Amino acid sequence: MAGLRSGSGATRARQRGHSAAVTLPTLLPLLPLLLTCCVRCSAAAAAAKPSNIILILADDQDVLLGGMTPMKKTKALIGDAGATFVNAFTVTPLCCPSRSSILTGQYPHNHEVRNNSLSGNCSSLQWQKGPESTAFPFYLSKQKYQTFFAGKYLNQYGKKDGDVGYVPPGWDQWHALVGNSQYYNYTLSVNGKEEKHGDSYEKDYFTDLITNRSLHFLDDRSPQHPFFLMLSPPAPHSPWTAAPQYQKEFGDVKAPRDGSFDKPGKDKHWLLRQPVNPMPDSSLTFLDSAYRKRWQTLLSVDDMVELLVKKLESIKELDNTYIFYTSDNGYHTGQFSLPIDKRQLYEFDIRVPLMVRGPGIKPNQTLQAPVLNIDLAPTILDISGVNLSSVNVDGQSFLSQMAPSLRNGTVRPVFLVEYTGEGHPTTDPACPKLGPGLSQCFPDCVCEDAFNNTYACVRTLNKDHDLQYCEFADSESFVEVYNLVSDPHQLENVWKKMDPTFLQAMNQQLIKLQSCQGDSCREIK
Repeated sequence: MAGLRSGSGATRARQRGHSAAVTLPTLLPLLPLLLTCCVRCSAAAAAAKPSNIILILADDQDVLLGGMTPMKKTKALIGDAGATFVNAFTVTPLCCPSRSSILTGQYPHNHEVRNNSLSGNCSSLQWQKGPESTAFPFYLSKQKYQTFFAGKYLNQYGKKDGDVGYVPPGWDQWHALVGNSQYYNYTLSVNGKEEKHGDSYEKDYFTDLITNRSLHFLDDRSPQHPFFLMLSPPAPHSPWTAAPQYQKEFGDVKAPRDGSFDKPGKDKHWLLRQPVNPMPDSSLTFLDSAYRKRWQTLLSVDDMVELLVKKLESIKELDNTYIFYTSDNGYHTGQFSLPIDKRQLYEFDIRVPLMVRGPGIKPNQTLQAPVLNIDLAPTILDISGVNLSSVNVDGQSFLSQMAPSLRNGTVRPVFLVEYTGEGHPTTDPACPKLGPGLSQCFPDCVCEDAFNNTYACVRTLNKDHDLQYCEFADSESFVEVYNLVSDPHQLENVWKKMDPTFLQAMNQQLIKLQSCQGDSCREIK
């Protein structure tokens, strides 16, 4: 593509013969008309070219516990320059099913990726032959977008089914991590070929490698066609390896101690009732260290955003480029005495950062309407010019919320959050009393997940209500209900206090959401 760019317009044909007889005095009266035509033609050509799109997807970055605090450049260059969505949610709080929802615009019950395991359909052959074959990059490629991916894709990608030789449909340039997030000593699939990396900061630090390769792609692109970049850095996912220059930052920072931090989960699902409360000092030391290191890793992502914006400015594409910044799920560090992880139904795990800048988006907007990660695909396709009625998505475009002059839209009053728990069939030898069926267990025998940590929630968020109603698929048929107006930290499960008529109505709404597909997901009130 670099050759195409450098060769365009290198030589021009010269007209000879009759045109040489045209004199300068003859042309002078026509000059203003010619200039006007040139300006109008240039403007029309610019308007005809679809906007470029960049999606930056962080890994496990919370928004409720200060996860955006280190991102000063990102907030200035994207949030302040555009729209910040303060009610952005993932429909499932775990990496692989969430990323599958982002790619397809579908709830997990429709794309059928349930968790991070291959048996849970993460990057399985069923996924590859089904939902992935018509994920949004496929449609962007049909729209003549130049597409580029770099970073973590899906947790099981390249590990078995298809291996590194498999490149999903729609991608022109492919630099995907094999397996889960790493910063050093990892393997990439580079356009279907294996590329191994070591532990040299200059050559291998993964966040910087993603940045550098994206900048090269922008240099080598063809200016005649729009581009789409999806950049998926490992930060702030474990193992939390910061770049050398940032490893001493935030030395006195600790995880926030307010809200639900180290509160007992006495009226919650059994998994929340099993942690030791209050947490031992060893757990506090561990989670404080993790919290600091997470922030340290994000500083390299902040640099990525700055370098991308500067590059877009230098190639004169910034004003015609939408930049999305978000995360696959939230995170917790000590909430309800759970040390660190995601996977839970609570706000700290399901809320995510979301900021967007681009054509038609006024700066310094703070938008309240709920937006879901299943809305990213239809929004990106809306920008690209795809007719959304021809695409099988459960989400809806939020372009109208960011730029009302471009689209008319509606706001959804309710949505679904669903998760399928993971567990091990055998007992953890370090925690024999807990029995089989659990996973993500810490040294103090506090487990963050289990087979029956399987739930579905109706989340209602509008001018009249801020509610969450959840049902667990377990032997207790456990229910959790929260009024987030009076209890924003979800400290009290009020289901026993609720009118049975209300509970029945919520149950029926949940049943509809769990079976919805396409239009019906957007029509439930």
